[in-house]
Amino acid sequence: MIDSNTQLYCILGNPVRHSKSPTIHNFCFQRHKINAVYLAFEIDEISKGVKALKTLNIQGASITIPFKESIMDYLDWIDDDALNIGAVNTVKNKNGKLFGYNTDHKAAIIPLKPLGIMDKKVCIIGAGGAAHAIAYGIHKEKGDLVIINRNKQRGEKLALKYHADIILQDDSDKIKSINPDIIINTTPIGMAPDIEGLAFPSNFLDSKMVVMDIVYTPIKTKLLSKAQEKGCKTIDGLSMFMHQGVAQFKLWTGITPDIKLLHQEIINETFN
Repeated sequence: MIDSNTQLYCILGNPVRHSKSPTIHNFCFQRHKINAVYLAFEIDEISKGVKALKTLNIQGASITIPFKESIMDYLDWIDDDALNIGAVNTVKNKNGKLFGYNTDHKAAIIPLKPLGIMDKKVCIIGAGGAAHAIAYGIHKEKGDLVIINRNKQRGEKLALKYHADIILQDDSDKIKSINPDIIINTTPIGMAPDIEGLAFPSNFLDSKMVVMDIVYTPIKTKLLSKAQEKGCKTIDGLSMFMHQGVAQFKLWTGITPDIKLLHQEIINETFN
């Protein structure tokens, strides 16, 4: 029951109406009998979102596209991983002071580690906040990075950070020559409602590749469908999404939720 003592948590982004974050965090609050509620706020300016966090005493926030980098200018403290990544996806309000963290990098690495990352050629599509976090994680695991991005300047900024190659998204000849071991889409390409978007040319896919998409609406994006047709090992966006959400919940409450129960809750909500 929501009352005057109910604590408020939220996600800030644009768009966020597709987000499953309210599903997992509200499920966890209820399961662990915490008097709190988690809402989605679609905003245009991160400065106004930060003001709301303080004014409304919102205890914690998930930060998503396109604010993972810009929010850093408004925080009182940022942990070392988030500083090195250059992006924040989690904010904790401690007595009016806003503390920033990044739970994306470890969440992306968890499903990839059993398949091997060291010395593998890893192609990251995109150069936003999620791409920076995943590139950081891949670099720590000694993977060989290649960045594909639409915007040359943003792509080069990320590539230079990790001594990676940069290829523009419309340079099909160079993309064809990559022949990566792992492909990771970190862009919104293929996300509902534009589900026909394809972040990587399907004719360049090979059965030896691992293809990961951080988009989870739909769970099976067009990229993953095409990859499966080619015989690739695929990893859907739910894996990273749930692991980063579990890490967020622990930062806010000190409790580590059961990820299997979370997975079932999302599947039930999505398909039932």
